This record gives sequence, structure tokens and C-alpha cells, in this order.
Amino acid sequence: MNHFLKDELEKYIKLCIKNDREGQLKIYQLFSPVLYGICLKYMKNEDDAKDVFQEAFVIAFQKISQYKFEGSFEGWLKRIFINKLIETLNKKKKESFYLDVFDPDTDFIEEEELEVIPIEQEKLLEYIRDLPDQYRTVFNLYVFEKMKHREIAELLKISEGTSKSNLNRAKHILQKRILSIKNFKTA
Repeated sequence: MNHFLKDELEKYIKLCIKNDREGQLKIYQLFSPVLYGICLKYMKNEDDAKDVFQEAFVIAFQKISQYKFEGSFEGWLKRIFINKLIETLNKKKKESFYLDVFDPDTDFIEEEELEVIPIEQEKLLEYIRDLPDQYRTVFNLYVFEKMKHREIAELLKISEGTSKSNLNRAKHILQKRILSIKNFKTA
């Protein structure tokens, strides 16, 4: 981020700390496209994504005084949004959100290379949204947030093996759906 933008961002953050509406609007305008996109990746439908998006922004503005102007502000915001998304997904399930289905004797733990097939971004996002919650969440954290399985396991309170298994299952489901379209188009 160039020096001018960094100074402007710092100014808006300080305005938000003072509960200033102009500062909040600027922060919202700067970061809402990225943060709403994250919400869409984790939630099954747009209504749920919009609800979490709104709630997470409220939390971010309430906690903005905790930002210490160290590290990426966008990263700080993303962490708030991801935590809210995971909390929401956990509340949606009365039973255990993550089934610890990892069996070291039968499940694969190494990542497999999957065939790369071109697909429209909107279609891919639709397929990701259709994944079961536990697979979608691990997939998003690993692929889009670049988290390691150890970090995912700690965040979601699951084993690393379950994280790896859920990621591989998500990839296989996505690959199967993508291949079915490719086969349908060439038939």
C-alpha cells in the first residue's frame, strides 16, 4: 500500500475509533467488496452471507480501538469476519459441527494433485457454497485464507487429520462436479 493510502487509512481508522460515521463509511467502502466475498464463500446463500457481513462489521467497529496499527488492517478485519462466520456456522448445527471422521488406516492425509479444468468463477463459487459446511469451511480456510492444517484444527477445534480429510473430500466433490460439466459439454 503506498504511503498516501496508508496515511488515509490510518486517518479513517482513527475516526472510527471516535465512532465517526464518515470514517466508518470510508472503511466500509474500502473493504466491503473483499469482506462480502469472504462471507459468500462460507455461507450457503446470500441472505446468510449478508447477515454475517452486517454483524461482523458491527463487531469490527466495536473492536476497532483494539487495532494497534501493527500489521495489515485488512488481515485484522478478515480475522474478525472469519471468526464470526465460524461462530455462525457452529450455531447453525445443533450436533457437533465437525465430525471427526478421520481414520488414519482408511483416509488419505496427503494432498492429492487434482486435474485443473477451467471453470467460470461464479460457477466455482456456487459449487463451493454447495459443499457441506464442514468441507466448505476447511476448504476456504486452506485455499483462500492460506491457513495450515494445524491452524485450521486449532481454530475449529478439530484434529489436523480431520482438517486434511475434509479438505480432500471437498476437493473431490468439487472435481466431480466440475468434471460432470466438462463431460456434459463434450457429450
